[in-house]
Amino acid sequence: MRIARWALARIGSALLVVWVVTTIVFFALRASGDPLEAILGGPGSQAGPEAVARARETYGLDQPLVWQYLLLLGRVGTLQLGDSYARRQPVAELVAAQLPSTLLLATLALVLAWTLALLGAVIAQTARGSVGRAVAAALRGAEVVATVTPQFWLGAVLILVFAASLGVLPATSNGTDPAGLVLPVITLAIPIAGFLAQVMRDALGEADAAPFATTARSRGASESRVLLRHTLRHASLPALALSGWAYGSLLSGAVIVETLFARPGLGRLLIDGALQRDVPIVIGAVVVVALVYIAVMVVGDALELLVDPRLRHRGRTAPRPADVAVGS
Repeated sequence: MRIARWALARIGSALLVVWVVTTIVFFALRASGDPLEAILGGPGSQAGPEAVARARETYGLDQPLVWQYLLLLGRVGTLQLGDSYARRQPVAELVAAQLPSTLLLATLALVLAWTLALLGAVIAQTARGSVGRAVAAALRGAEVVATVTPQFWLGAVLILVFAASLGVLPATSNGTDPAGLVLPVITLAIPIAGFLAQVMRDALGEADAAPFATTARSRGASESRVLLRHTLRHASLPALALSGWAYGSLLSGAVIVETLFARPGLGRLLIDGALQRDVPIVIGAVVVVALVYIAVMVVGDALELLVDPRLRHRGRTAPRPADVAVGS
């Protein structure tokens, strides 16, 4: 029954998220203008009145707005996303073609962010002496700077330094060249790494002062053993709980990064669709991103259950605020 309740809660959350994002995107796009322009071939179309009337009837734009909205919900509910107004292709095919590139970019960025955050937290926690304190202070400052750095600014700086000045990395990416992934991945990862490092460092300090760490030391365990076997696992839980949110942030950041680096992906498809008022494209892309985000959150909950047995014993799938200070 516990598993059934957990599954039903996740399904309900998924349906709610899809409904909310579909509603917001539909009415926002319709408020920005008539999508008929995209249907008739973009700005400057010379379509006559008969062609305009026929297009409105074909795509249901002659119906009341509320009825159009209800029809859209029906199509989304059955995963019938329709055809793109501007590209005259099935939305499902367009999204499926671009989604792997965006998922690869976001996944590599999350792995890099976790690696940097973990290294920074461990170095700051284990640093000793005056030099160590200076290093820890420098890392704390770097975490703050990384967290507040805008991705579009960071990407522009990386292009200027490594592509324009040094010429060691390409400024654009065709989606298949590994070298073209380096700058986009770094651009996405740095701000998330700063945030995760702050969370992990604080949790690591609390876990290091907890009774279980003191007990391990009293039994003769070395500092490295205490770190690797005890405190690091506990300190990773708050960051793990935030990884689902971080992945969602990376997916949204991919819209900026893919445009900046001229990289194919779901982000560029979404931007192009929004500029063209291509409602099916935008709705399809947003719904898919929402579903991916929910799937990642479910995986994150499952990983928390594996890492922290206390959650399994309590029958919960996510830590309460009081559990963030693990080991207290």
